[in-house]
Formats: sequence, structure tokens, C-alpha cells
Amino acid sequence: MRKILSLSVVGAFCMAVFATQSQAADLKKDSKSTSLFKTFFFKDASGSEKSAEIVTKYQPGKIVYPVAKIDPSIDPKLRRAATIAEERARAHSRSRCWHYVKEALVAAGVVSSRPKSEFAKDAGQELVSSYGFKKLAVRDPFKAPVGSVLVYGARRRAAGHVELRTKDGFVSDFRSKIPSHRPLLGVYVKS
Repeated sequence: MRKILSLSVVGAFCMAVFATQSQAADLKKDSKSTSLFKTFFFKDASGSEKSAEIVTKYQPGKIVYPVAKIDPSIDPKLRRAATIAEERARAHSRSRCWHYVKEALVAAGVVSSRPKSEFAKDAGQELVSSYGFKKLAVRDPFKAPVGSVLVYGARRRAAGHVELRTKDGFVSDFRSKIPSHRPLLGVYVKS
């Protein structure tokens, strides 16, 4: 009786192992990935089955943005303005970019009085006509020198955007590693 019972237990165990291996092999065939644990299957809100790749390693090829160059020919007060703006910036936008940039330019002594233009998209024209700035022939915000004022356009009634280039990003009323998505109108500096 003991022999029959132990043979039954061993036989059941072998069948369970064989069935598990068979199911795993079927999953491997059905899955696009080569490993059982590289794809996660789930049902979305509508009830249809979806899958997602399981990320098990940190991606070594992370996005790295270029560091800005310091141009010795432009006024060093502009670099100071960028530093002041960075110190005063918030984590997120408050829709007051031109206000913060104006305050930084005045605090650094780049401009003698506070610019009067209301909209950020008009900042470039006022800086050139009233404060001695010049427009650079730069179309890529990442190639703008540290301290330069970047002015972006907007649709009809929108105010646009303005920011200062820092060594590792951009700053206005908030800090960012990437430039604005709006169309760049110009990059302005003072010599």
C-alpha cells in the first residue's frame, strides 16, 4: 500500500511539473518577447487585453542637453541676471515670465529702468529700441549664450514667452531644462 501511495504522489508531482513547463512554453510561443517575465499583460478600462514591456534596468542612454557656452563679448551683468532669475524662480510657471525677467534685468543692472511692454512677445523689440540690446543670428535655443534673453511668439492674443539662458537650462518665473515649445522670435544680448 505504501509503494502505491508513494508512486501516486511521485506521479502527481511529475505531472504537475510537466504541465507547468508546458504552460510556460506556450506563453513563450505566444509572447513576442523571449522571456516569460519581460511582458506584463493586463485588461484596460474597456476590458480589452493589453500588454506592456517590463523595464528591469535603468536606461544608460538618457537624454543629455548641451551645456550653454559663456560668450565673453556679452555683458557679464546678463549672466548675473540669469543667476538672479534662477534664485527667484518657482518650480512651476505662474504665467508671469516677462515680469520675472524684467525684475532680474533691473536687479542685475542690465537695464536702467523697468521695461514697459506688457506682453512677453514684445520684449525683444523694446530691449533693442530702448536698452541697447542686439538680436543674435541664433535659431536654436540650446546654442544661445548664458545670460541671453530668448523671446518666443504666440497666437493672436496670447502673451508669448520670454526666458533667460542659464548654463544648464532656461529660467523665467520657473526653471526648465528644455526651452519653450513656442516659436522662437529671437535671442537678444547686450555687449
